[in-house]
Amino acid sequence: MASAKTDQTEALFSLESYHVSEELGFILPDPLQELPPYYQPWMDIALKIPELAQSHELRSRINKMPLLSSKFLQKHKELRLAHLALTMMTMGYVWEEGEKDTVEILPRSLAVPYWEVSQRLGLPPIITHADAVLANWKRKDPDGNLELLVSLPGGESARGFFLVTLLVELAGVPAVKNIPTVINGVRCGDTEAVARGLEIISRSIEDMTDALKLMQVHVDPSVFYGIMRIYLSGWKDNPCMPKGLVYEGVQAAPMRYSGGSAAQSSLLHCFDELLGVKHDPKSASFLIYMRDYMPPLHKKLINDISLQPSLRSFVQQQDRKDLNNVFDLCVKKLLALRSYHINVVSRFITVPAARARQLRDQNHNSDGEMISRAPTALEERGTGGSSIMSFLKTVRDQTKDTLLPEASKEIKHHS
Repeated sequence: MASAKTDQTEALFSLESYHVSEELGFILPDPLQELPPYYQPWMDIALKIPELAQSHELRSRINKMPLLSSKFLQKHKELRLAHLALTMMTMGYVWEEGEKDTVEILPRSLAVPYWEVSQRLGLPPIITHADAVLANWKRKDPDGNLELLVSLPGGESARGFFLVTLLVELAGVPAVKNIPTVINGVRCGDTEAVARGLEIISRSIEDMTDALKLMQVHVDPSVFYGIMRIYLSGWKDNPCMPKGLVYEGVQAAPMRYSGGSAAQSSLLHCFDELLGVKHDPKSASFLIYMRDYMPPLHKKLINDISLQPSLRSFVQQQDRKDLNNVFDLCVKKLLALRSYHINVVSRFITVPAARARQLRDQNHNSDGEMISRAPTALEERGTGGSSIMSFLKTVRDQTKDTLLPEASKEIKHHS
């Protein structure tokens, strides 16, 4: 890692060139709600996905959709809304009939423009956090209440899931804004600036945990597990779709992509790189792979943070109690966020999966039980394809290892 000493004339680290907003962080500011009229056939279907999926008409509507050129999409926000609409239609098309009746081919009228728009944005042609959360919101009224632009089956729980995740991102904005403060403080040896920045970051991470707690208020675990979850799933390492998916008119061979995942949020990657959290090779390779599912400039920001002088080494070299304390506070808040995320996953995946298995083992006539409709192939996996519990616990433990030696001993003593 580079030395903390640097040429004072070197340009200050800034968020300006990374598509990061001062007010909203990684969230797309004021996404468009409409595309040019030429694309109305897309929006007519995208805005009715839950209803069309419920009546089993979504596939037939998409099969009749005209093949439209993507060349009339000019602005970044137009491309993001088009990507969101085509994404949600794709997820609905693939999973409308559950794991028993998946498709092998995405029709040309959807696949070709989806591929073109994906290439222009540098995003994959599948659901991502950047679509379903960061670019999928509007202000419902002057009071600032939020609403989704496009939804998936799951009713109020689907709405709650995506909007609570958006609130977690929003809570992380002060942290993102203060990453340059910390980096520039380390570069020029300004311990006060570093401590000030870390204090704001730790409060912001705590606010993210508080926002995540709203998930249990607004999302019903049986609806998430039994209805929604399959629509977030990909066609890589998924036994329901072992070959992947052919994007008709793009290439003849099937392609494999992972589904949506919290690991696609740039926030935690930025914190890991800033604080120096070291992951084991298996966890690291999955997390780095998930960066290919982020907007390219967000991925570049994470990489550029990783190239900065080591904050942890700087804190240790200064050997100041106040600085040590605030660094460790940041790590502890990140640890608490990851521990709470494990709690959420247990509530929304592990517990319903055990219930679904129990119902199957009892040969229970469980049509009335929503969780029994969930795909059996995904029981212990995250929608991004990871073996979820062991992965999350490993990542949490590696976060703990980032604590400075004294604090690390103390936390081990209490745990």
